Amino acid sequence: MGLPLTCFFIVFPYLLIFSAAAELAPALFVFGDSLVDVGNNNHLKLSLAKADFPHNGVDFPGKKPTGRFSNGKNAADFLDYWILRVYLTLMNDDHPTAISLAGHLMADRFLESKRATTLSANSKFATSTEQLGFPSAPPYLSLISKHNHTNASFVAGVSFASGGAGIFDGTDGILKQSLTLKKQVEYYAAVHEGLVQELGSVGAQEHLSKSIFAFVIGSNDILGYHGSDSKTRNKTTPQQLVDSMAATLKEELKTMYNLGARKFAMVGIGAVGCCPSQRKKNSTEECNEEANNMSVKYNEHLKSLLQELKTELKGMSYSYFDTYTVLLNLIQKPDSYGFKEVKAACCGLGDLNADFPCLPIATYCSNRKDHVFWDLYHPTEAAASILVQNLVDGTEEYTFPMNVRQLAAAAA
Repeated sequence: MGLPLTCFFIVFPYLLIFSAAAELAPALFVFGDSLVDVGNNNHLKLSLAKADFPHNGVDFPGKKPTGRFSNGKNAADFLDYWILRVYLTLMNDDHPTAISLAGHLMADRFLESKRATTLSANSKFATSTEQLGFPSAPPYLSLISKHNHTNASFVAGVSFASGGAGIFDGTDGILKQSLTLKKQVEYYAAVHEGLVQELGSVGAQEHLSKSIFAFVIGSNDILGYHGSDSKTRNKTTPQQLVDSMAATLKEELKTMYNLGARKFAMVGIGAVGCCPSQRKKNSTEECNEEANNMSVKYNEHLKSLLQELKTELKGMSYSYFDTYTVLLNLIQKPDSYGFKEVKAACCGLGDLNADFPCLPIATYCSNRKDHVFWDLYHPTEAAASILVQNLVDGTEEYTFPMNVRQLAAAAA
């Protein structure tokens, strides 16, 4: 016997809601360096790699520095905004069932951000995360500090990314302190244990198998190799370095897999030789091609190791993003993307605004959307937005074997 028409109209909204929600990951876990640090280094007392002062954050909601190395939002913010978009769309539905379910799904993130909103049948929500002031996955160190290591919930995701971090330990030598990749994975192991206690072993594995694990790391290893005080360069060839980087990362990814991770969003290293800090070393202000060549070699290794892991690890899936090519497109064809300045940093001092970081005494440009680079290393909010658009919805030209949208929808 068919379903009564009245029952169909009662059940159908539920089906739509759960179908839509199932297309997105329930959580985002971020690992990496200053390109995606959302404030972990604020809690490292010895670290010199901090961005918790002006003029960082001049375009961030509230116009205050948050620890992001950017004039506004960084890549982690844009990726997390996309992950949450379906839930926010559901909140915009006047149907009380939709509001209730969407509110339940995202309650943890609102509460952790101290931006809790009462969800009721009469509430209306903007679909724009910026209008909501919606936060990205919070920095891990802020949560354990806030909760004194207990009662922190990581169900909606968390960021372990730390400015100065590299694949190897020691890339933060000059900067004194960061969360190395090894330490980030160790912190995730503690989060995994907490999720098992909170959701149960089976529940935690199901939750994590659908979540996205994003890795944005490796630039500091290559930039450190080309630094004026590099000790590694005297005893290691470029090929040996990238070989070792890939081998080290592979072991950390295996550890993550053993701790429940199944869906990996792997971001390749960009054209680091073209950032202002490297250009200023050349009298012609051209890119440091040696550094760029190392990025290319490492990225080839990364693609190979991901294919190997896909074969070795049951149920593992991934999206590799070719940051290098997309960033070069912004630099070589700026008019196509709305940029005018591709060499100099917006904020800094000296040649190309790259002699010093974006300190309070630095000057910064008024036309920030025209610049690819915010400071001597990091992209502007405008550039980061374009990069993440390609990461999420890019074609096979830039993402392999699928983009992040397809990764999230893939069977766990």
